[in-house]
Order: sequence, then structure tokens, then C-alpha cells
Amino acid sequence: MRKITLLILVVIGFCLSYVTPGVSNPKPSIVPSLGMGERMETLLVQATAKLNNNLVEEKRLDAPNSQALTITKPHRAEFLSQELSQVVGTGTKLSINDRTINVPWEALQRQKSLRIWISDIELSQNLGINLLSTSQSNIQPIEWFSDARKTPIILNSQLRGNLRYLDITDLGKRAGWQLKIEGDTLHLSYPETEILNITTNTQESGSQIVVDLERPTPWQVSDNRTTGIITIDADVNQSLIEKFSPPPPQEMEQGEEDVAPVAVVQPKNQPTVKVEKTENQTTIKIDIPEGFRLQTFSVPNPHRLVIDLRPDNMLQKDIIWASGIEWHQRYINLEKDKFPLVWLEINPRAAGIILRPMWSNPTTQVGTGPLIQTAQLWKAAAAINAGFFNRNTQMPLGAIRRDSLWFSGPILNRGAIAWTDRGQFKIGNLSLSETLLTSDGTSLPIVYLNSGYIQAGISRYTPQWGSNYTTMTDNEVIIAIANNQVISQESAGIVGKDSFSIPSNGYLLALRGNDTKTMANSLTIGTRVQLESKTIPADFNNYPHILGAGPLLLQNRQIVLDAKAEKFSDAFAQQLASRSTIGTTSSGTLIIAAIHNRAGGKGPSLTETAQLMQEIGVIDALNFDGGSSTGLYLGGSLLDRSPATAAKVHNSLGIFRPLSGM
Repeated sequence: MRKITLLILVVIGFCLSYVTPGVSNPKPSIVPSLGMGERMETLLVQATAKLNNNLVEEKRLDAPNSQALTITKPHRAEFLSQELSQVVGTGTKLSINDRTINVPWEALQRQKSLRIWISDIELSQNLGINLLSTSQSNIQPIEWFSDARKTPIILNSQLRGNLRYLDITDLGKRAGWQLKIEGDTLHLSYPETEILNITTNTQESGSQIVVDLERPTPWQVSDNRTTGIITIDADVNQSLIEKFSPPPPQEMEQGEEDVAPVAVVQPKNQPTVKVEKTENQTTIKIDIPEGFRLQTFSVPNPHRLVIDLRPDNMLQKDIIWASGIEWHQRYINLEKDKFPLVWLEINPRAAGIILRPMWSNPTTQVGTGPLIQTAQLWKAAAAINAGFFNRNTQMPLGAIRRDSLWFSGPILNRGAIAWTDRGQFKIGNLSLSETLLTSDGTSLPIVYLNSGYIQAGISRYTPQWGSNYTTMTDNEVIIAIANNQVISQESAGIVGKDSFSIPSNGYLLALRGNDTKTMANSLTIGTRVQLESKTIPADFNNYPHILGAGPLLLQNRQIVLDAKAEKFSDAFAQQLASRSTIGTTSSGTLIIAAIHNRAGGKGPSLTETAQLMQEIGVIDALNFDGGSSTGLYLGGSLLDRSPATAAKVHNSLGIFRPLSGM
């Protein structure tokens, strides 16, 4: 009865909210730049649509010298879509005006109503929809040619396996889209539109390009360090193309001296803009000045796409993406610098949440691949790149343990994170000690297990490495052991030329260096052996899952960084680069974070990385592989960078939800 009463009150309030005075829509020549103040006011509208709560709550800015903003309740909220039920169609292809891309979608039937749902982050990236902050996973406020402060558009959302879908049915109706299903392809078509004008403006924070549109239309951004390409599904007049075309080179008159042409110097921080037309699309190509990035958003009445070039381009988000998975991104200040952090906060005790190591090829430890591809292969909901690897040999260089099996052993007493399925974590330095005892009493130390790290001595390779082992140095001696007995001994030749099968009920020993003959004499065919193995510290062995990288950053909230002790080079220890990190909080949650270049500068140092993790509440933290390897994945896409700029990686940490993979 109480729920019915609340529902009636909400419906009455919803209807009354539409009785609002008209708002005039002047056409300013410059759209207000979305800085840390103004943009936060727009994007921190919470719009959670609880029956008995306000839609928004107060948010404060992290930036210094900024006033705290109190976000007031919107005049009205546009709720699009309702609860639905039976799946009647699914697919992975979305055709936008006959251009087909890979985007997961679902069609669901509720009584006589057919509802169309599309994967949230890929919808955002391919249609130009901005996902706003929300404190409820089942609804998603968006900004798409709308005023997020006054009339936030709210879409229903639902989680299926490793993806989160948004119901775009009513949004499509309002925008004039036509939706049609053919097999596994969802066709989305919409009225043709035209670019009315393109203007450029100079601002204190950078430059701004304003695109006036006849009506709302999809747009996409491709962005790397030096060039940005904005593709708009709209026609453009030839006069606008010519307006932004570089002037043709002047022909030299007869008799004129042959001198070098004078270079046209572009004003500092001013981008070069070029407009091109391709069929039903218009592309705006922008040469991005050093230290600047693109920030794009849309506004209504008149319909405009705004492109800002500024050092601090990232928009703050706080999205409850699923039960146990929160998506956050914002700038964090360290003295005079601002660093963009994108992180996921994972509750390992939430129902169904499971964490597992992943690698690019499930059948072997040799190989690399894009993080997106690996996450989709294993069906992870979220992921972050993890340990180091040799980019040439594509072999792991650090600990990978899953379900108490070592797929790659630790090296050099470097930092590692270990965990159980009960949400218990340990972060610290890790070593593995293995010794082979022969039946005649000989003790042979094993230097590394299932590793691409090459040292003289004995290395051991188990079926977790793969079905075969290929030599990594010249003149190795390969010992095969099955059922704790030596079954073969062979001499190999040139590195990489010989491959050996790994016994399914045993392992191979690769003898390397100048003393292989002495070691081989202790391992003749028929010799019985016994393996002793222990982790250092011993309690690491209580954790079935481990990933190693390094160096350690924090322990008990204190910076413990010592790259030299973990055998990292001075160049590595001193470089400024993008970083991937992992850490735990006092509440028992796990944070996986990606950090890129500071506003107007380079990436963080290792010390700055540790300080940034402190700033977001981490008590124990570990550095993962960084630079071009850095990548944070959620729901089918990278959150922190363009996939075109991300390097292939060997291994990663996957976060799985119920009904997803593992």
C-alpha cells in the first residue's frame, strides 16, 4: 500500500513538473567552456530517480581555488523506458545509416511493447552520448543535445553477464530514429541533417570549435596525442569546407629567385582545423597542440557540438555500474599539478563478484593481445593490464597464479598481490623457492618456474606453460620428468629451433649456462626425484590467486617505494609515464586505476603514483605494468584511452559477474 501511495505521488509530481515557464534560447557566439567548475555542475547531476529521494546531491570540486557547488534539483527529469522482460533477439552488429560496427544489443518484449537495448559504453562512444554520474546501477542519466542541469535524460539500464545495456527505445523515438532488426544486426537510421556553421574561438584555457547542427545527430571522436578526428553524421556545405581548407601554395612567377618558402607559423596553442566530406558524413580533423586534449559535448537549442582543446579535458564521473563495481574518474591535485585518474572500485564480497588472472591465449603463456580482446575472450566485465612481459618473446616476467596453480612464477622478489575468493588480500614482495631432490641425495635448486626471465641454472616448465616448450638459449639440455621420474634427456641446439612436449603428468627442466653437463649427470633417465616448493613469505601460499609486477607503492598507508631493491633499472625508476595500479582500501574494497599525463605535462613518477593512490583512499598498493600497456576496461571498452593507442599486453586482472566467464 505504501509503495502504491509513493508511486501515485511520484506520478503527480512528474506531471506537474512539465508545467514550467518557457525558457528563451539565445545564440551566443561562444559556448561556455566546460572547465572544472561549470562542467562539474552539469555532469554531477545525480538523477537517480529514487521514489523517495532527490534526484541529485551536493558535490564538491577537487580543484583548488574553486568554490563548492551545490547542485540543485532539476526542474524536471525525463524518464525514458520502463521495466521489461523476455529476450526476443540479440546481436553484436549495429548498422548506423548503413555503416556497420560491432556493438552488442538486445531486443526485449514486454506485453506488446518491443524495447531495444544497447551496450552502454559502446553506445556512448559511437553516438556521442555522455554518461552522467548515477548512484543506481539500474538507471543511467545521459547528456545528448540536452540540458543535464534542467532536463536530464534518464535511461533504464540492466546488466546481462559482462555487459550493461541501456534502453534507447524512447530516446530513438524522440530523435526520429528508425530501428529494424535483421538477424544479428540492429539497423539504426535517422533523418538526414546538415551542418549549418562552424566557428572557432580562443579562450583562456585553450581553443573552442562550435559546430551548429540542423538537428541532433550521432558523432564519434578518434583521438591520439597529435591528431583528433571528429566524425559527424551530417552533410556540410562546400563553403564551410573551403573556409577550413589550407590556402594553395603560391606559384612562383617567371624570373623570381628560387628561394625557400616562408613557413606559416600557427599561433601558439591554436589548432589547425580541416573539414572534409565523405558521403553522408563530415570529418573535422584537428592538429592538437602539445599538452592539449579534446573535450567534446553537445548542447540543445540551438543544437550544437562543442569541441574544446584544453589541458584538462577529462570529465568527472561517479557511476554505480553494477552491484560491486563503481566507475570513477576525476582530476587529482598534487601541489601545482593535476592528474587524470580513472578507477574502478570493486567490492569483492558483493554477490557473484569474482577476480581472476587472465592472459591473451588461454592455452599457452606465450603471446600478447589487446586488453579488450583478452577481456572479451574470457568474458570479463572489467579488467586492468597487470604484470610485465618480454615484448619480443611475448613471455611473462612475473607471478601469475590461478586456482593454486603457477602459470608463471615470481621473479626478483618483486611486488605482488594475492587474494582469496572470500575477499582477503595480501600485497607484498614475493619469491618462490623450489628445490629438486634426487634419489641419490643430490639437491638441485630451480631458479625460475614457467618464466620468460632467463638465467643460468635450472628452470622448470609445467603443463600450465602450454603443451610445448621452445628453447630460449643456445645448447640447452632438456630433462623430461613424469610421475616423479626422469623419462628423457635431450640436448638442444640454436635458441628457438627445438621444441619439446611437456608431460601432462610432470614437467620439463631446461638446463642453461656453462654447467649443464654437471646438472645433467645428476638427472639420468630413471632417476627418481622429489620437488620441494615454498613461497617467501610462507603465507602467500594460502592465497590461490596471485599477480606480480612492482614495485610496491604503499603498505599500511605509508609509501614504501624501493625500485632498486626490486631490481628495476634507474631509467625505469625515474621515468614519467602512464601508470596502472592496484590497491586495497580500509573498507575492504579493491581499486584498479589508470593514470595518464598530468594536465599540460607528462605522466606521474612512481612516487607521484603512490601519492595519488593515497589521495583516493588506498592503504596498500602495487604498481602494474604501465606506459603504452596501461589500460582499464569496462563493459566492452577501454575507459582511459583510445584502443588505437594501447599496446598489446600479456596478462591482466579480470573481474567477473554472475553468468559471465572465468
